[in-house]
Amino acid sequence: MTSYKIEAGTAQHLGNRPQQNDRVALMGGARAPGYVLAVLSDGLAGAAGSEQVLHTAKQVFDEFKPGDRPSIERLEQVLRDIVQETHTIIKMNAVAAQAEAHASFVGLVLSPHGEAVWAHVGDSRLYHFHDARCLARTGDADYVEHLVSSDRLPLESARNHRKSKLLLNVLGNGRKDPFVTVGHHTGLAPGDVFLLCSDGLWHFFTDAELGAATARATPRQASEMLIDKAAERSQGKWGNCSMAIVKLGHAQARG
Repeated sequence: MTSYKIEAGTAQHLGNRPQQNDRVALMGGARAPGYVLAVLSDGLAGAAGSEQVLHTAKQVFDEFKPGDRPSIERLEQVLRDIVQETHTIIKMNAVAAQAEAHASFVGLVLSPHGEAVWAHVGDSRLYHFHDARCLARTGDADYVEHLVSSDRLPLESARNHRKSKLLLNVLGNGRKDPFVTVGHHTGLAPGDVFLLCSDGLWHFFTDAELGAATARATPRQASEMLIDKAAERSQGKWGNCSMAIVKLGHAQARG
């Protein structure tokens, strides 16, 4: 087992939108003591899709029984299952409601063995920092490469995928299954920080700024500071803003 403590928190702001379509949560597994799941989803054209992401994530994670020490691939599969089951349910609901709901997804699993595994669909992001330095960040690069190689699209068309409903990489797209990007890190240690956030936040900051903000403050302090700065930089023209911050610190010594 690893020797660090976890400090975590979530935060949201409406921006200048009439309603909050983002959803974010931190949860433990009913059958997986010591495991933590962080999930963030941005609902497009309403909160139905993002609500479903959190509902399905809790169901799947509560059913997860890790055993002695699951492989990285098995932890990745937990996140893939959340994506696929949510995507299927959103599409089924869309048939009944005769209206599509879409949602982004970013999820992070931390194990008690010092492992972090994440998965990502759409334009919400995950950042991994260590002592303020960005070690990893999710993005569009893998999906663009997928569109070019698998769908044989011209590079410029692939880069403009957000402008096409056919190519949009989201949960609930009736025209295309979501493309899931996964990543992992082993050997977690004090100083590691994970930030999950919607585009209402990351759009206004560099990686270095996010790393510095989350390194030097508690999750609550960092989230308040980032929301205030995003509001200032947007000049009032910003959307829903949501984040989850997970920080690893030194475990207290036992007397």
